[in-house]
Amino acid sequence: MRFIDTNLFFRYFTRDDEEKAEKVLTLLKRIAKNEEQVITSSLVMFEVIFTLESFYKVSREEIKELLKPILDLRGLKLQDKDVFREALDIYSQKKKVSFADAFHASWAGKKKVKEIYSYDADFDKLEGIERIMP
Repeated sequence: MRFIDTNLFFRYFTRDDEEKAEKVLTLLKRIAKNEEQVITSSLVMFEVIFTLESFYKVSREEIKELLKPILDLRGLKLQDKDVFREALDIYSQKKKVSFADAFHASWAGKKKVKEIYSYDADFDKLEGIERIMP
């Protein structure tokens, strides 16, 4: 098993280097068929989302559409894949919450936690979570 880093996803999504993009596509096809297994970290996914939104100006809905197929790759190991899928759904809605807040709310919900200590009023926009201030 090998680790897959952030920059491979950028080469594939942005196609700013066509040769590298094609090589990544070939790799992703092997991963999709489970011919090769790779692992990545939550931080890689956060980095991809943040950079696509802030640097490349990709819309939230487009980010969701780009990442959903990646998360569905059979040979990709990623802790909390289901949380990422749900967080992308929340994030892509028009509620204007950060991906990090969407992820935290989704992760808390999976753990059956319904209250979050926070001064961040964005949590008030999310159903199923009650924000509590200490």
